[in-house]
Amino acid sequence: MSAAKLRAIAVAIACLSPAVAFATNGYFSHGYGMKAKGMAGVGIALPVDGLAPATNPAGIAFLGNRLDLGLDMFRPNRGGEITGNNGVPAFGVPSLDGQYNGNGIAGFLIPELGYTRQLGERMALGLAIYGNGGMNSTYNQSPFTMMGGPSPAGVDLNQLFVSPTFAMKLGENHALGVSVNFAYQQFEAVGLQPFGGFGLSSDPTRLTNNGIDTATGWGMRIGWTGRLSNTITMGATYQSKTRMSKFEQYAGLFAGQGQFDIPANYGIGIAADMGSGITLAADIQHIKYSDIAAIANPLSNMNLGARLGDGNGPGFGWRDMTVFKLGVSVEASSRLTFRGGYSHGRQPIPAGETFFNMLAPGVMEDHITVGATWKLDSGNELTFAFMHAFRKDVRGSNSIPPNFGGGEANLHMTQNSLGIAYGIKF
Repeated sequence: MSAAKLRAIAVAIACLSPAVAFATNGYFSHGYGMKAKGMAGVGIALPVDGLAPATNPAGIAFLGNRLDLGLDMFRPNRGGEITGNNGVPAFGVPSLDGQYNGNGIAGFLIPELGYTRQLGERMALGLAIYGNGGMNSTYNQSPFTMMGGPSPAGVDLNQLFVSPTFAMKLGENHALGVSVNFAYQQFEAVGLQPFGGFGLSSDPTRLTNNGIDTATGWGMRIGWTGRLSNTITMGATYQSKTRMSKFEQYAGLFAGQGQFDIPANYGIGIAADMGSGITLAADIQHIKYSDIAAIANPLSNMNLGARLGDGNGPGFGWRDMTVFKLGVSVEASSRLTFRGGYSHGRQPIPAGETFFNMLAPGVMEDHITVGATWKLDSGNELTFAFMHAFRKDVRGSNSIPPNFGGGEANLHMTQNSLGIAYGIKF
């Protein structure tokens, strides 16, 4: 694979990736790389393709030379309802009660690229380009129409990571790795004009309907992979908070005048060779949503005089999320491998924060996955993965502030994705 061809492929992936939006574990993907996605996202102790740096950069020390190209077709079903709302009679606002469908945009494409090359027996370089996470809601009939808001209403957040990676073996069975993460994100909000009135935003002109804004930033991920025996491998990884430039056009929406950093996350994993071509693997991942003001600040901060866009301005009220993942792979033959997996984590939105989260209903908790890889005559690989996230409903509890008429906002979401990847060994 020539450097010129690799650059051309990377540019193509980078151009496509900002067009994606998805939400599984909060707003992070359930996994990275099609093989890992077929096993519920496990990969901290089980590097299997060129997307390994997205989970644990140390893994590329054991992969050899390869290029992996993938495309996931993702379809979420999201929406909500408002009940028991009294409106705001003083401002002529009737009840907001009703059912609301957030599927104005139904499906998304998520491309990915991973490349690894060995440098002698102990060192390896890699490059991973992938959608780190995202969130989209598009309500053709806005939940905020009765407050004077236009339709459609919603938000669109996309995050792309470009991660050059270096890994080194320490002896035959252990490796350390580091990825430098360049992050690029896009954001757009529409139909949020009601939140700019009555002094609710620090800058109503930079609250909504300002087109697509972009932000960039840097962070890093470090990792260790260790083969403890012929059958047991363990791994650990940590990704720093990625400090981003501000969304200047949405300085009146996000806390900190448009600041929207990407949270730190870390995890541990174990993989066990059970014999007869069967491998079991498990990961535990923790995502620090509570460290990001725009994500974690509660809507109730508005009751304390904070405005949207202020340093302590209201956000989505998300809490941290811990995800448990379990996967299995079975080599049915020298050419065919089957995979499956299940993951669970408590969704990050408290019952008292559902009103604002109609824009960002990242409530998924349980995923089940299946996948398979077929080895071609050339030695290259064709991989498929399917994911279903079971429907999750979150019922509000004192979720709509009295100044918005009280009542409850209830959220729901379910998801499906189907992906394909082509792996080239060289």
